[in-house]
Amino acid sequence: MNKRFAVILAAGKGTRMKSDLYKVLHPVCGKPMVQHVVDQLKGCHVEKTITVVGHGAEMVKDQLGQEVSYVLQENQLGTGHAVIQAESILSEEEGTTVVLCGDTPLLTKDTINALIEEHEGVQAKATVLTAISDDPTGYGRIIRSNEGNVEKIVEHKDATDMEREVKEINTGTYCFDNKSLFQALKRVGNDNVQGEYYLPDVIEILKGQGEVIAAYQTPDFSETIGVNDRVALSMAESVMKMRINEQLMRDGVTLVDPENTYITLDTSIGRDSVIHPGCVIKGSVLGERCVVGPHSEIENSKVGDDTTIKQSVVHDSEIGDHVSIGPFSHLRPKTQLGNRVRVGNFVELKKTVMGEGSKASHLSYLGDAIIGDDVNVGCGSITVNYDGKNKYLTTVESGAFIGCNSNLIAPVTIGKGAYVAAGSTITDNVPGDSLAIARTRQTNKEGYLNKEK
Repeated sequence: MNKRFAVILAAGKGTRMKSDLYKVLHPVCGKPMVQHVVDQLKGCHVEKTITVVGHGAEMVKDQLGQEVSYVLQENQLGTGHAVIQAESILSEEEGTTVVLCGDTPLLTKDTINALIEEHEGVQAKATVLTAISDDPTGYGRIIRSNEGNVEKIVEHKDATDMEREVKEINTGTYCFDNKSLFQALKRVGNDNVQGEYYLPDVIEILKGQGEVIAAYQTPDFSETIGVNDRVALSMAESVMKMRINEQLMRDGVTLVDPENTYITLDTSIGRDSVIHPGCVIKGSVLGERCVVGPHSEIENSKVGDDTTIKQSVVHDSEIGDHVSIGPFSHLRPKTQLGNRVRVGNFVELKKTVMGEGSKASHLSYLGDAIIGDDVNVGCGSITVNYDGKNKYLTTVESGAFIGCNSNLIAPVTIGKGAYVAAGSTITDNVPGDSLAIARTRQTNKEGYLNKEK
């Protein structure tokens, strides 16, 4: 196998996005566009990947880290000018270089590999990835000879009226013989409407030298979508969403309404789980036979088997097996629920551990707490964990019972098997197997209202 290299064009600011965020960092299904491209290249046996950066270079480097090498294009003078910035790293290498745009998040490793294999199979010096578009406006056109060979690629703004009628478009992805690429780039001029150095001009230069020029036409135009504005970003998001959802369904997950279910690429869901409409699931792992939704949000969390989450929000949490959450619960970061826990309606948890079999069925707030096994937290009970400056820990040991409308003023410990009477405000530790009552004795003022009147 020939050595393989890649150049990712990611220097453009993306003014049409009208955003402070660098264009290639806009996410598609939870992952920046340029990261999608880098991740797909990992399945293509590429030895070196060079990312051409310009505007927002440091942000791109922060995202991709040491996965790739970087070269800087200080002035954006076209795609040919961008690629030649990689000359110092690649010009002496023997092999195949694939050039991709950082704003094509839908391109798959299968298509990239097919392009490279076509290029190497016909021993071409250059191969362009093409597609058929019903509306080719804005795309460069593939102009072929009567025999079907690639004659040239002409940019939309430079095309004649007849050339603009062509439906086969240049996707902006290419394969080149590496040395031929950098030799030809030195001959590319900027005599065009934009005054830029176009990478497709390399095709004409190599063709003029009698070299073999090939094309691989992908059957799926949607893969080639380049994101230049928010409309295209939405299109890419829609395609990626359905791609993810289709794969989940083929793997044994039931999506009741896939068009209205949003799941990011870095989410895993076990077989026989059911996801109802309106759910948003990001960067999470869900076990088998789970039921989620409708309208639940789960992010950066791990959920065990046979767990049900209804109309609730779960962030940065770990949830065991056979757990019931919701409706209308809120699990904030660093929450951990053991097996068979019940968290009911209008319960909020933050940085709280609940042991196996424990339950807070309704209208409670538990923050900065360690709850043991088989604890019952009554309706309206809260851990008072904040004094205005610092957070404090509440510990409720296994088997304890917290009566309704109780306030546990942290730091405080409720011992094993202890009971807290309803309506109590607990400021001191409660020993195990004890009953704590902390409320004022009731006093009735008979006839009080008659006297007031």
